[in-house]
Amino acid sequence: MQENLPEYPLRVYNTLTKVKEPFRTLEPGKVGMYLCGPTVYAEAHIGHMVGPVIFDTVKRYLTHCGYEVTWVVNITDVDDKLIVRSREKGISMFQLATEMTADYVSNLQALGVDQIDRMPRATDSIAEIITFVEELIAKGFAYASDGDVFFDVTKDPQYGSLSNRSADEQQGEGGGAASRKRSSSDFALWKSAKPGEPSWLSPWGQGRPGWHIECSAMSRAILGQTFDIHGGGLDLVFPHHENELAQSRCCHGKPMVTYWMHNGLMRASNEGGKVGGKTDRTPGEASESPAVSNPDAAVSGKISRSKGAGGLAGLISKHTGERIRFFLLRTHYRSTSVFGDEPLAEAGAALETFYRLFERSGKILGYSVYEIPHAMRRSEFQTPANPPALLAELVQLRDSFLAKMDDDFNTGGATADLFEMARALNRFIDQSHLDDSPSDPNREVLRSGLSILREMASLLGIFRKPVPQSTGSSESARLVQGLMELVIHLRAEARTKRDFATSDAIRDGLKSIGVAIQDGKQGTTWEAQ
Repeated sequence: MQENLPEYPLRVYNTLTKVKEPFRTLEPGKVGMYLCGPTVYAEAHIGHMVGPVIFDTVKRYLTHCGYEVTWVVNITDVDDKLIVRSREKGISMFQLATEMTADYVSNLQALGVDQIDRMPRATDSIAEIITFVEELIAKGFAYASDGDVFFDVTKDPQYGSLSNRSADEQQGEGGGAASRKRSSSDFALWKSAKPGEPSWLSPWGQGRPGWHIECSAMSRAILGQTFDIHGGGLDLVFPHHENELAQSRCCHGKPMVTYWMHNGLMRASNEGGKVGGKTDRTPGEASESPAVSNPDAAVSGKISRSKGAGGLAGLISKHTGERIRFFLLRTHYRSTSVFGDEPLAEAGAALETFYRLFERSGKILGYSVYEIPHAMRRSEFQTPANPPALLAELVQLRDSFLAKMDDDFNTGGATADLFEMARALNRFIDQSHLDDSPSDPNREVLRSGLSILREMASLLGIFRKPVPQSTGSSESARLVQGLMELVIHLRAEARTKRDFATSDAIRDGLKSIGVAIQDGKQGTTWEAQ
């Protein structure tokens, strides 16, 4: 491994070693990054957006530091749940997967996730998967049994190194598969076809790939036998990533990944469950099911769709993609996120600080803040000589922002510096009386300061374009929205406390002034009548 770009002291927490390590890439100046994507059997929910938003930000930051990043997110489009759901809907598994993939991609776009380079599908990678399985059999790490192929975990002495679990803790598949395995902890690489299921011809008969082998094959095909970063949620550490690691390490005789990065999960406010449920596999396939590897860092258990585990269209319409993205980045990526209307409303109120600053500054400058250019690379920024007090302060805050991002991509800490920048800019406008003197030469200092703020915001993927009028960009509309969110929150608290008299009074009072509220799956909404 070669050292490169030493002037930037990036450190990354590695789940494999359990420590923060200096960031050094396999190939100087280049990064290969893989993130486990969704099983597309239903509409994407808010939990599916956590990883993509985080790793989209990681790519933005690494690119800003001068790296050329190739980011891959896979799509699992063949699975038991897909088969069951397609039968329920009376359509083919392939049609269901196509529709749900389109939904997933649409939601990514709404949240500003546009840095993905490749999005391979499992069904397009069958040849690569079969080849990978054949190699494992040839090297003695896998065996065929009545049309199935299993990985023999007893042949891998390092099994469990990622999750600190032994092979004995690997739960075995139930049903007929158990009788075809040498050990209950062995897991499926290839599954023989059941009547009526989609299948592909293989050396072992008609069948389909197991869950774990898909990612090993797709990542190798695009990024190589060893690559730099593998990401995913904490619930994937065991067994999915542990099994991925075992397959690839044994097949190639070398590490699969340099840095294993895992984001914390999401739970609903006042709930104990992670959004989207504990598993995407059927109970009869326990060995294929994600299990929480760190009970102190992530919470298992399913919560209802009304708490956020449903389609995202209504949520995005209500809160905007930028607000949801900002909400996801306000905490460190390895922390648990608490989802709910109140945390989202808080994120929205925080963003108003910047929207008001941009509106105010636009009036002073005579053009939109979004038109102000900013440095696209870390090396492009030049500290001004003998800078005015404002710019000197913003340069210090920029250094602080970058130092926090260098420390394991700490977006939660970095956003605090972004707020300090906004306060400094507003204070400068007040002290310079720029609202009253738009021709003041300090306008150029303000423009330079806003350029620094925009550079840092771009690393988080926010403030890239003006907020549409329909989402409340005018001051009065934002004020009304904020007040209604407060009223709805107070009503929700009253209902939680079973104070239905107060809850009904709020509803009836709003109705008397022409405001109707409605409780639905995506939360409470309101509209003027």
